[in-house]
Amino acid sequence: MLELLHIENIAVIQEADIQFRPGFNALTGETGAGKSIVIDAMGAVLGGRTSRDLIRTGADRAFVGAEFSQVPAGLPGLAETGTAPDEDGHLLLQRELTGDGKNLCRVNGRPVTVAQLRRIGEELLNIHGQHDGQQLLDEEQHLSYLDRFGRTETPLGRYQTAYEAMAALQAKIRALQMDEAEKARRMDSLRFQIDELERAQLVPGEEESLTERRDLLRNGEKYLSALSGADYCLNGGEEGGGAVSALRDAEEALAGVRTLSGDLGELYQRLEQLRCEAYDLAETIRDKREEFDFSPAELDAVESRSDLLYRLKKKYGATVEDMLAYLDKCRRELDDMETADDTLIRLEQQLEKARKAVLAAGADLTAARRGAAAVLEQRIQSELRDLDMHKVRFAIDFGEKEPGPDGCDAVRFLMSANAGEDLKPIARIASGGELARIMLALKNVLAEQESIGTLVFDEVDTGVSGRAAQKVAEKLAQVSRRKQVLCVTHLPQLAAMADTHFSVEKGERDGRTYTRVVLLDREQRKAELARITGGSHVTEALLASAGELLDQAERYRASL
Repeated sequence: MLELLHIENIAVIQEADIQFRPGFNALTGETGAGKSIVIDAMGAVLGGRTSRDLIRTGADRAFVGAEFSQVPAGLPGLAETGTAPDEDGHLLLQRELTGDGKNLCRVNGRPVTVAQLRRIGEELLNIHGQHDGQQLLDEEQHLSYLDRFGRTETPLGRYQTAYEAMAALQAKIRALQMDEAEKARRMDSLRFQIDELERAQLVPGEEESLTERRDLLRNGEKYLSALSGADYCLNGGEEGGGAVSALRDAEEALAGVRTLSGDLGELYQRLEQLRCEAYDLAETIRDKREEFDFSPAELDAVESRSDLLYRLKKKYGATVEDMLAYLDKCRRELDDMETADDTLIRLEQQLEKARKAVLAAGADLTAARRGAAAVLEQRIQSELRDLDMHKVRFAIDFGEKEPGPDGCDAVRFLMSANAGEDLKPIARIASGGELARIMLALKNVLAEQESIGTLVFDEVDTGVSGRAAQKVAEKLAQVSRRKQVLCVTHLPQLAAMADTHFSVEKGERDGRTYTRVVLLDREQRKAELARITGGSHVTEALLASAGELLDQAERYRASL
């Protein structure tokens, strides 16, 4: 149940706290006073789409908070956010909107995304807007209404699994079924690409070794000159005189005195180690100089190989590994095309089995839907009688269609508005008032199937008046004994039937428009009902009539 709605800087509402109560809550007010703004604020805090235009002029941000009570701990959406109601079953949703389009959403103080906020909000409150009745004119929506009522998730899930398997096979078959000329062109192209890549004899990692060898060959003279210079410094010329020889002389000079003291012995050992290390270095450098074979022919070969890889990379992939992967892909595709006839026969056999599985699952789904439709027809018919539509007949028509993602059923709602008339599609014969009441009936029936604790009706009385308005009021009163009802209305019958009545009032202060939401006592309710009935000229007769309307509503509520 929604206990408190806190609004800051939403359109003409600078700040408002609305403390809703259990049962039937009504909001009334002049056109343009801001009643719809309250509904927009509810939608925002439940994760609905918003616009920066919703922020009050002159403010850089807006804020909405909604506190719910009696929230079950296992409410869907809470676990994934790591949130839960407090020990008293209260849950606080908050959303802050900024002028740059950013949102800050929280659930019991924990940050969440807008999508997570919406997931939780959908389980707490349902808003039925004044234009929702138009959804009944869209026959594409009728099947989803039936599935919601019938709770067909299990048979629908089994059907969709079978349908997806069939669709995957159909996609594979379409990929293999191509024009023969196109197929021949594609096979020629694949063979050329495969031949070109195979002739290249690609080796993983060869680019790095080629680059290293090419750089070395391009700098061969510099390479040999450097090695020769290092060799001369270490080994000297024909007359000797290199570093190795000098270290050997120094070692021999200390050999005779190395035993006289520990320091001399240590120096001798260090010279011996240096001489051995220098000798090893000299041998290694000499070997590298002798091993290096600078050949212009090899450089040409390396350059040619590098150019070949460069050209292939432009066509088949950024690296040798990518080109080898592309080669494997081409081989597989060519093999598939060469064996396409055999593959098609096998896939067609699999498709036939998959099609039978889809039809079987579709038949189970249709049976579940027909059973649900029979119950829904009775429930809607009962609701319509409660709404003073005794002569209206409601039926759900089933037709067959090709298997699709949602099944094999073409479902549409039919009605007959007058006795003796045939059932026809709702879109062709229903008036605005009839649509409003049929939608109200449908919403009430669906609400019984769901755990949502609060239902919001935003001017669902469009096109309704007189006796029909009284029946709608009574129906909302009945619903409010099972769930909390919030209703924005222009009809005195609905406002009088409410357990709690709020007035949305607009005024000016310092050149700015301000809206406030006021909880009305009985005398104030009489004045508001009189205004709704008679306009700005409120007479004693209108006040008396309003009092009688309140008394009548109290008696009806007491009888529930």
